[in-house]
Amino acid sequence: MIKPHELRPMSEKEITQRIKDNLEALDKIKFQKAVGGDVKNPVQIRFLRKEIARMRTILHERKIEAEKNAAKAPDKSEVA
Repeated sequence: MIKPHELRPMSEKEITQRIKDNLEALDKIKFQKAVGGDVKNPVQIRFLRKEIARMRTILHERKIEAEKNAAKAPDKSEVA
């Protein structure tokens, strides 16, 4: 399981790719479980869901920070 402090230095592209990979893995595990197949580690579902949520939270924090910085920046049209 990856920790938030390990995710923060990653680029948005890397985090987005990891989210896609984890979603695919989660779908595979859920499908195996639904079909009645043998799931090696059913707890992996919970770990994947939490990791996806962490990554989405970090992306959301970055979006909020960018919006906040954009609001703080003075408009060039208002400068006399």
